[in-house]
Amino acid sequence: MSRQSAATRRGVLRAVGGGATTGLAAGSVREGDGNAGDTVEVNVGLDATAEGAGFDVVRRAATRVVRPFAFDALTVELPREAVATLRRRPEIRYVEVNGTMRTYQQSTSQAVPHGISRIGAQLASEAGITGDGVDVAIVDSGVDSDHPDLRGNLGEGRAFVNCRGRPRLCRVTGNGNACKTDWDDDDNHGTHCAGVVGAVDNDEGVVGVAPETTLHAVKVIYCAGVGLVSDIAAGIEHVADRGWAVASLSFGSQRPTNLIRDACRYAAEEGVLLVAAAGNGRARPNTVGFPATLPTVLAVSAVDRNGEFAAFSSTGPRIDIAAPGTNVRSTVPGGYRTYSGTSMACPHVAGAAALLVSTGLSTTEARERLVGTADDLGLGRAKQGAGLLNVAAALGLGDDTD
Repeated sequence: MSRQSAATRRGVLRAVGGGATTGLAAGSVREGDGNAGDTVEVNVGLDATAEGAGFDVVRRAATRVVRPFAFDALTVELPREAVATLRRRPEIRYVEVNGTMRTYQQSTSQAVPHGISRIGAQLASEAGITGDGVDVAIVDSGVDSDHPDLRGNLGEGRAFVNCRGRPRLCRVTGNGNACKTDWDDDDNHGTHCAGVVGAVDNDEGVVGVAPETTLHAVKVIYCAGVGLVSDIAAGIEHVADRGWAVASLSFGSQRPTNLIRDACRYAAEEGVLLVAAAGNGRARPNTVGFPATLPTVLAVSAVDRNGEFAAFSSTGPRIDIAAPGTNVRSTVPGGYRTYSGTSMACPHVAGAAALLVSTGLSTTEARERLVGTADDLGLGRAKQGAGLLNVAAALGLGDDTD
């Protein structure tokens, strides 16, 4: 879908609700409490060939339009009894209760984190390849807007769920004033991932894979590490509409949703390289989470500093590539912390993709190069995909990662 047609579609969708869009607040699944009409918030996919009939059907059923999307879908509130009726309509592709997804984090003078060394990213910096000019979206819990290792690389910020400061459920442990902007990080997770991608080389703290890339905060996860499906889809759509090259998605669920599938397809068609954490399925078979299971997404599992499969990582046939994910030191609001998880492996690959795109490769070519030059660790495809990320080999540089 072209951006012009997407804009036209968005206008039609907004007209469905008579301009009654809300959109930037999220919490748990917003369902009725059993009285006052017993409404439920759902994501509805429309048949684009139905020439507007689907929009009219939804408009008549909905009590409120929460958010329209550019890819023939919208989030609405409607009476619970209307769900079954809509699902039977030929103009409707799907009706799904608006669920949530969680981040994949295991809590556990400038230093070069072991993951940066392990994948050969230092050789890229030494060769002057730093990700300069490439936009990477951190679709996550926000990014600390005042961190000394990130300030120089921060671009735009957009919140689809507002920063909440430090209420009881928030995990941020750094500075007390966490919400200088509505897209600031109140969970630590997004800032940690941002540092792995692009912490600046400034002689303090840590350094990222692509230390001169531009980082954009797209806040879709609130402070308990959970994000509403419709907010996440809106964040992915925003990345596509802004034309940013790479998106880091360190969250997921064992329950696929058509709305996120639509959003990822839309972003991929707009040229975004989507990189997603495979999930922390504790090495059980076939536990790769969604959206990492999608073919439009590059799915990343985790290994330790010795190249052994991380005990917490998910496995399955949809793993594309592995990256360091244990004891990863990176930025958090007000300081630095060490975390483990496929959430930490994912931004290593996102940063590597930015390095390749900065050399002139398309995002499609960058994906193919990353997978094609990975090091086989002998773990089998269900654990490592093509193998361990090797930035130096992908860039055609000497490989001293051993």
